[in-house]
Amino acid sequence: MTSKPSLTVLVVGATGSIGRLVVAEALRQGHSVRALVRDAHKAARLPASASMIVGDVTRHETLVAAVEGIDAVVLTLGSEGAGKAGAESVDYGGVRNILTALGDRPARIALMTAIGVTNRTGDYNRRTQAHDWKRRAERLVRASKRPYTMVRPGWFDYQAADEQRIVMLQGDTRQAGDATDGAIARAQIARVLVDSLTSGTAENKTFELVAEKGGAQTDLAAVFASLEPDDPASLDAIRDADNQPLADEPQRVRDDLEAIQN
Repeated sequence: MTSKPSLTVLVVGATGSIGRLVVAEALRQGHSVRALVRDAHKAARLPASASMIVGDVTRHETLVAAVEGIDAVVLTLGSEGAGKAGAESVDYGGVRNILTALGDRPARIALMTAIGVTNRTGDYNRRTQAHDWKRRAERLVRASKRPYTMVRPGWFDYQAADEQRIVMLQGDTRQAGDATDGAIARAQIARVLVDSLTSGTAENKTFELVAEKGGAQTDLAAVFASLEPDDPASLDAIRDADNQPLADEPQRVRDDLEAIQN
């Protein structure tokens, strides 16, 4: 098997429950890891072989040093419990600010959002608008024209012990809003995010990620290859419902898209 290139990877959300595992997985795969942390004290949980840099995703001016010299970014941002304002400032604003800080620097993006992200009418999105803001973040990455992979994981760690086979779906059709939509281990989410950075078959693809009965695959290239790439002329993922018209989006969101595209 061809060895993977060694990258300098910035992990955003590095002290979160997924981010910590992304740091560990990226190191395991031989990458150099830069962990973005808002609170230096929390970095004590991270492996000593990861370098730490302090920055705040809600303030783009603090991110310029973080993105200097990197090859890839893994974004595992989450604003759970922070309501509508947090969803906008972190889930969306953090992605916008990383892209702004990158400027014209080349870097591959792996962004974690959520299964059901296109469900606008469910109780969760009505209360938090988190789906809307995460979907807007996806659109920013597509608009940036950078190589990317968008991962929409199911429910964390709800799968049975014999459900280890990684399954990637498209169209975001599982929208019950509970674990029946599908579950996936946090460690497997981290693996998929890191694997995507060096897989040509994962480039410019968006998918929902769950685990089903069976053993985990040793190589995900064929799983990535089974997916359709996103339409480069569209801001949305392949097969997604057309239910968030750009013309109805807030002006600030349309301004951000224009700025990223230019």
